[in-house]
Amino acid sequence: MANILICDDERDIVSALKIYLSSEGYTLFEAYTGREALEIARKNELHLVLMDIMMPEMDGISATAKLREEYNVPIILLTAKSEDTDKVLGLNVGADDYITKPFNPIEVLARVRSQLRRYTSLGGMEQKPSKLVIGGISLDDETKAVTVDGENVNLTPIEYNILLLLMRHPGRVYSSSQIYEQVWNETAFGSEGAVAVHIRHLREKLEIDPSNPRYLKVVWGLGYKMEP
Repeated sequence: MANILICDDERDIVSALKIYLSSEGYTLFEAYTGREALEIARKNELHLVLMDIMMPEMDGISATAKLREEYNVPIILLTAKSEDTDKVLGLNVGADDYITKPFNPIEVLARVRSQLRRYTSLGGMEQKPSKLVIGGISLDDETKAVTVDGENVNLTPIEYNILLLLMRHPGRVYSSSQIYEQVWNETAFGSEGAVAVHIRHLREKLEIDPSNPRYLKVVWGLGYKMEP
């Protein structure tokens, strides 16, 4: 069943949406600011987000743009009738649809079902494989075991999570800030040094020649990637 995040600074609206959606058997998460929504997204696998536009700390437009940098889940904006310009802006930065307040429960359920069907048809809810293999590196996310050419390798939790992130997206370049925010689950401020240290340790454990890595590549000025 789908995991849905409801984000709105008005608790009554969050409660009402939970009532509408709970009857469908969805697993529901709740947030009251854009920053809280980002934290929940980083710690949980989500399949759809209902996002209010006007919120403190980080508004729904900014939160939608940040979510879209990392995730392809459907995002439905929750808007007031007076926010037409914001609707267009939200759609331009990556939102998939919008619902105007006050809500019609039937419309909410219909739009949620429609977006989840589309997401499912595109393979967005497929189960992530627990075992990943790239070249001689094998990672089993169920047992947390990592081997190189059949030999066990002991990694720290941070090293393991960095490797898991990169192996799940071979060829994709992640900046130091993106790695830090996904692995440490906090905003990156001056994180480049910490990430670089852990990447160096990973190379020492995984690469035959750490100074000339086969797997963990640096893309100068951009970040790091796992060579597929």
